[in-house]
Amino acid sequence: MLDVKLIRETPDTIRADLKKRGMLDKLPLVDSAIEADSAWRAAKAQAEALRHELNEANRVIAELARKKQPIQAEQKKVAEFSQRLDAFAKVQDEQERVLEGIMMSLPNLLHESVPVGKDDSENVTVRTWGEPHAFDFTPKDHIEVLAALGMVDMERAAKISGARFFFLKGDAVKLEHAIMRYAVDVLSAKGFVPVEPPFMMRREPYGGVTDLNDFGPVIYKVEGEDLYMIATSEHPLVAMHSDEILQGGGLPLKYCGFSPCFRVEAGAHGKDTKGIFRTHQFYKVEQIAFARPEESWPLHEQLIANAEEIFQSLGLHYRVVNVCTGDMGSVAAKKYDLEAWMPVQGKFREMVSCSNCTDYQSRRLKVRFRDKQSEATKLVHTLNSTAVTTRVLVAIVENFQQKDGSVKIPGPLLPYMGGTASLARR
Repeated sequence: MLDVKLIRETPDTIRADLKKRGMLDKLPLVDSAIEADSAWRAAKAQAEALRHELNEANRVIAELARKKQPIQAEQKKVAEFSQRLDAFAKVQDEQERVLEGIMMSLPNLLHESVPVGKDDSENVTVRTWGEPHAFDFTPKDHIEVLAALGMVDMERAAKISGARFFFLKGDAVKLEHAIMRYAVDVLSAKGFVPVEPPFMMRREPYGGVTDLNDFGPVIYKVEGEDLYMIATSEHPLVAMHSDEILQGGGLPLKYCGFSPCFRVEAGAHGKDTKGIFRTHQFYKVEQIAFARPEESWPLHEQLIANAEEIFQSLGLHYRVVNVCTGDMGSVAAKKYDLEAWMPVQGKFREMVSCSNCTDYQSRRLKVRFRDKQSEATKLVHTLNSTAVTTRVLVAIVENFQQKDGSVKIPGPLLPYMGGTASLARR
């Protein structure tokens, strides 16, 4: 959520940002917010003035009563003042709700380095690492390779769960878990505390970490309960410190979240329907950080560097892109995507998203910090970045498949594979 001071002092900053994002439909909300804020402040001023008169009238009543003089006239004033005060308080509450609703629906302010563009085709490449693998045969896509090895079953999963689900079998299960364990170990060595969060969240904290109008259609709702299946461990880990004042000396806080993720994939019909690249359920290791505002931008670069280190160690050719305004969600101020090369498709595909959300989430969740008890609190900045997901398994299968149909396992994962060096028919 944005600071309401922006509405009062520099509303044109918000308007300019909305235009950069292409969110012209949200421009009228700025004027509506200004009106609601003005009405709220006016009602508040009137209420404060009325409280002063009410206190004065009560003082006069006490003085008259002490002198045993009639107090009926002053009591009538008090009753009138109380009625008017209730009316102003009602206006205050109404306008505050309107203002908060608008502020919750406005996106974060973009960092100046975010490129302007209409969609992901205009994301800007920052750097590229490695080269595409050379094949002396025609490579197959991941689902063909895994199906031939008897390590995936889409048909039976569809029978019991529907489309975009799968059974993963045999050594492919070991490989998926090896990827996750490896990422957790790499991040733990860098000071990230491993956390396995709840896999469900209530609506109120969920609304603190993301704009449910924007992200809500992606989330599964538990019928009859105030619970939602988590789409990423970022959400419960950021909400974990809601309504807390953190010790400044302990910042940055760094967590390594591991969890399954559940996504409706609304709007993705017809896209990646074959295979296990885009599914309703997958595993993910996530980097989460709470930082001082002055530390957040260097830390943002560190988080993407951590992800790159993992991909480089696995030997996966990738590029990092600076995500443009038209491809940006509402929460991040800046986002990098790391995209791995998929040889069968002949293109880079997203594996990692790395975002600095500045104080957008912390203002909604009331996550603050201070160095001394006597100091005023400040909002922390929150950051998140994927480390790995099940998509890394897809990239490994496609990039390291062999002519005989087996899949070579990257060296860093071998210690987690129990002596298995390749995916092959046993």
